[in-house]
Amino acid sequence: MFARAFRVRAKTSIKGSDRRKLRSEVAAAFPTLSTEQLAELVPNKEELNVIKIHSHKGEAITVYMNHRNPILFEVEKVLYPTVYTLWVYPDLLPAFATWPPVLQKLAGGADLMLPGVVVPPSGLPQVQRGTLCAVTLLGNRAPVAVGIATMSTEEMLAAGMKGKGFAVLHTHLDHLWEYGDKSSPPALAPLVTDCAGDEEELQGKEPGSSCSPEPEQHVAIRDLSLKDRDTCAELLGKEELPENRAAEPAEDASTEEQQEAEDSRTPQEQMDALFNQCFFHALKCKVKKSDLPLLTSTFLGSHMVSCCPAGKQLDIKKSSYKKFSKFLQCMQHQRILQVKELSKGVESIVDVDWRHPDIKAFAVPEGFSSASAAQDSKSEDREQVYHAPEIIPLYGVSTKMIPLFQESGHRKGSILSSSEVRNIIINYVKSNELVDETNKNFVKVNAILCDCLLDKSEQDEISHLQWDELLSRCLERLQPLHQVTFSGQEPVVRKGNLEPIDISIAQRSSNKKVTIIKNLELYGLDPQCVANTLQQKVQASATISPAPGAKDRVQVQIQGNQIHHLAKMLLEEYQLPRKYIQGLEKAPKLGRKK
Repeated sequence: MFARAFRVRAKTSIKGSDRRKLRSEVAAAFPTLSTEQLAELVPNKEELNVIKIHSHKGEAITVYMNHRNPILFEVEKVLYPTVYTLWVYPDLLPAFATWPPVLQKLAGGADLMLPGVVVPPSGLPQVQRGTLCAVTLLGNRAPVAVGIATMSTEEMLAAGMKGKGFAVLHTHLDHLWEYGDKSSPPALAPLVTDCAGDEEELQGKEPGSSCSPEPEQHVAIRDLSLKDRDTCAELLGKEELPENRAAEPAEDASTEEQQEAEDSRTPQEQMDALFNQCFFHALKCKVKKSDLPLLTSTFLGSHMVSCCPAGKQLDIKKSSYKKFSKFLQCMQHQRILQVKELSKGVESIVDVDWRHPDIKAFAVPEGFSSASAAQDSKSEDREQVYHAPEIIPLYGVSTKMIPLFQESGHRKGSILSSSEVRNIIINYVKSNELVDETNKNFVKVNAILCDCLLDKSEQDEISHLQWDELLSRCLERLQPLHQVTFSGQEPVVRKGNLEPIDISIAQRSSNKKVTIIKNLELYGLDPQCVANTLQQKVQASATISPAPGAKDRVQVQIQGNQIHHLAKMLLEEYQLPRKYIQGLEKAPKLGRKK
């Protein structure tokens, strides 16, 4: 339901009588909540807002916000809790567990299939068809999804745990979660009986082995057996794989047995394993605490790629993750690292738990060494793997332009490309017969065009507009937006025009000049990487400092007027369009020496 972006239609504050009404509706929907819990969930005096939204399918949804986080959403007069609420009251709904790699697919809009449900030794919760349920990940009781059971527990077992089990409505990592503070699920230890049974089943422990309730106890993605991964693959809508496939070899298995098991994997499973190997290799041998925050694009292009074995190539599109951001979200859920959006649309790794058992247990493959890894990370490979983002100008329908666009079914806030705007204007002109009969290069200005496109001083003077002027005036009066798509990441739409990379020349003491470069982060470029590369090319000192007036951004400063070298690097090596670089005209003029 929230796998794609939604449109906010209205936002209002909830007053006293409405709060009491909401509290009674919540009490009726969730009778297990105590009076104190109801007062905490729907407080009397604290900020409480209601937001009306439309999903990408056009569904009208009401969202209730407590402080920054959505706590409830209502569809067709039925209340549902969000994951933020379930993290506070984890036992509010009957819960079914699944494997950690499944979360990214659920957040992408997939339903939970029964082969992906883990059956604990104590049995599944008893539910009926249509019961609202929570979905947790193995090793953590904190719910990560809310769904409706498509069959009763008896029907699930009678079906051999095959088929669709739950219609998923909302998940951690979806757009409703993003509307809140984007916090991660708390680490809630499983019940001892269930935890012990799961650990014995998945990790092959002997019966009776203890199960610590510590948050660190979990099932790592790379430790799942092939059988478990096959179940996850089936859950994601793939064909069922043979049941007699061999499990992943134990740690003490021979090299030959491991090679045979690897060869038996599908290409997608092999790519998943390669990404996991390079990920842990890069964290263990390449990345240092001083490197943080580290752009995710730099981490992939410079560090993980250099850890890839000879003869193999990382390709996120061939993995089950499809996008590198989804891969990192999965690792973040395992509490291996933390990713934040320091500037809008540009994600960085801000923290790594090097004490995490998965990192400590990782063994560097033969043929690699820490010295060679450090040397590779300083190589110029990072320049070659950089891919310039795809930038598309977009336009939003403003209040003044609604009369011109409502005929084509668009409302305030509708996002359009320039070609879509052009087609809408052409269709409007033709359907209203506004093309001048004597000169088809001109368009007659009717009342709507007059109000939308002409200033008050022009309304009595202009009766016709040329096609080009008509379209340019229309684009000028729409709200400017732009869409940026980085390699391996989802497109991001931002308000306003994209700020160009700003290059300027400043004068320091003793009449010395320095070149200052700003806004590199907006284009997915690591300022430290650019500074190091420039320093090697021109053999001049380069430094990084906070950019004045820009929060969470830095600027690169290098001695001398280095615009010629900078232009060659940005235009030729990084393949950035010239229109997104400002200040190239300040390069020193090359004259003949006398």
